[in-house]
Amino acid sequence: MPEKITMLFDNPGEDNTGDCVNVVRDAVKKNKYRHVVVASTRGKTAMAFYDALKGLDVNLVIVTHSVGFKGPNIDEFDPKVREMLGKKSIPIHTGTILSHSIEKSLMDNFNGIYPAFIIANTLRIFGQGTKVACEIVMEACDAGLIPEGEEVLSIGGTAIGSDTVLLIRSRPSKRFLDLDVLEILARPRGR
Repeated sequence: MPEKITMLFDNPGEDNTGDCVNVVRDAVKKNKYRHVVVASTRGKTAMAFYDALKGLDVNLVIVTHSVGFKGPNIDEFDPKVREMLGKKSIPIHTGTILSHSIEKSLMDNFNGIYPAFIIANTLRIFGQGTKVACEIVMEACDAGLIPEGEEVLSIGGTAIGSDTVLLIRSRPSKRFLDLDVLEILARPRGR
């Protein structure tokens, strides 16, 4: 059985990124996890994990916001970081956030609430990073960047940086209800 590592942070947010990087690097080294999926809006978090995992036998996948998330035609991810990681063959998935986009549009236009938004808010009970970590594994699996049924370290955060590390058995969004959160390696105590 893999060695257990658990870290609880007093508060969510960017200040926990370094500790999350260390937790992931140690877990990859000790337990030989092969897949790491990281949420990164602008590229700074992607670079922190890339630098920490260089030289390790791991499939690092970066998941960003969709183009247009912050406004028409806006890609928040730094193009220089995208180019550099591309040259290193690090996949970057820029796609639709599973619990957002279409349903958010319907909510805004019809003043209702829809299942994906309820799921997102339920996951947020455990912290924004937990919601993000669950979503990005499915997004990466949907895109074929990680295989289904694998143990994946997934890193999410609250606003900027990382504050949550989950070990998840990967599933595509089509099989969301089969997604397994196997372990919580790090997360904030409060929101």
